[in-house]
Amino acid sequence: MTGAASKRFDVSHFYGLVGLGLAVLLAGLGAFHYMEEHGHIVSGMNNQVVWGTPHVFAIFMIVAASGVLNVASIGSVFGKTVYKVRAPLSGLLCLALLGGGLMVLMLDLGRPDRVIVAATHYNFTSVFAWNVFLYSGMFGIVAVYLWTMMERRMKPLSKPAGFAAFIWRLILTTGTGSIFGFLVARQAYGSAILAPMFIVMSFAWGLAVFYIVQSVMYAWNGMELHPSVLRRMKNLLAVFVAGTAYFVAAYHVTNIYFARQTEFEQFILVSGGIYPLLLWLGFGVVGTLVPLLLIFLPGLGTPRAVLFASAGVIIGAFALLYTFIIGGQAFPLQIFPGFEASSSFGDGAVGAYSPSLPEVLLGLGGVAAAFLITTIGVRILHFLPQDDLVQLEAANPAD
Repeated sequence: MTGAASKRFDVSHFYGLVGLGLAVLLAGLGAFHYMEEHGHIVSGMNNQVVWGTPHVFAIFMIVAASGVLNVASIGSVFGKTVYKVRAPLSGLLCLALLGGGLMVLMLDLGRPDRVIVAATHYNFTSVFAWNVFLYSGMFGIVAVYLWTMMERRMKPLSKPAGFAAFIWRLILTTGTGSIFGFLVARQAYGSAILAPMFIVMSFAWGLAVFYIVQSVMYAWNGMELHPSVLRRMKNLLAVFVAGTAYFVAAYHVTNIYFARQTEFEQFILVSGGIYPLLLWLGFGVVGTLVPLLLIFLPGLGTPRAVLFASAGVIIGAFALLYTFIIGGQAFPLQIFPGFEASSSFGDGAVGAYSPSLPEVLLGLGGVAAAFLITTIGVRILHFLPQDDLVQLEAANPAD
């Protein structure tokens, strides 16, 4: 293929991807308009399950946005050169995922036009009010961080900006986990372990997203990831995946210890229908066991195997969040432990929920928004990680 033909192919490929992203985004906006016009009665949500599938997408993207910035933090804050060249792409993905997640979150409020109330009137006893500052602050700090990395004159400020972003993203993810940790109106929530659990989950999910995007960029440019870089990234991913599994297990074991949580754990782990299936098969097998095997089994651990492992981590993340968010709401709150409560409203009954097409399209619309920001940003600016192969070969002669 000639250089001119290759260039035309690249341009047409780019516009094709942008067109696909715009189509999915418009479908998501159309779904939002449909639910806005007819009310949330057309969704699967109800008075008991008030956070549906769009929240699964939104929480995943917000948590992954924090975690994907971990790649930049390892480079800027801890001085690891291998990760430093990946910091600009890490920052771009952070802004893209955060933007897409907040878009879904805002459009799923039911009255997004009233977001101005949340931006001008604050109840500082509510963790939701804290997140208004945490999310907007994240945008500002990461934007400045990217500026210090992309502008030669700002290079001396890159490390302080990276350190500020590192601290802020930990606070942000703590705030996201605390939304559930401070919520006592559901049996599944109200646990102090949720804040650190969300931080560790962000590390795994963010790194999985980063590896997939990096692999696609390398494939488009005919590049291969250096073996030493692959080894570091896959081992780090395995640590984060194992850490996530540990915290999820600790969360459930802690609940089992308390007598008032026994029925909930029986529901979510054994008798809850789709929820135990997603937790054990989706998160436990596809999102944890399979990725670890793909990384560590002899003969595996190749770039393609790690790519599949990263995809498995993301699938497991959605399965875990669906179980945690929706399953946690579906189980009835025990207002009077040891007694049965019933009424015409359905007290004491497990809430029914099935995702509707508008909900799924709205969630995919947020993913499309993040995809468009990333695709256009990578095309316009220099975000492709390029390693110094001479330095890598000198530091890792065995590779």
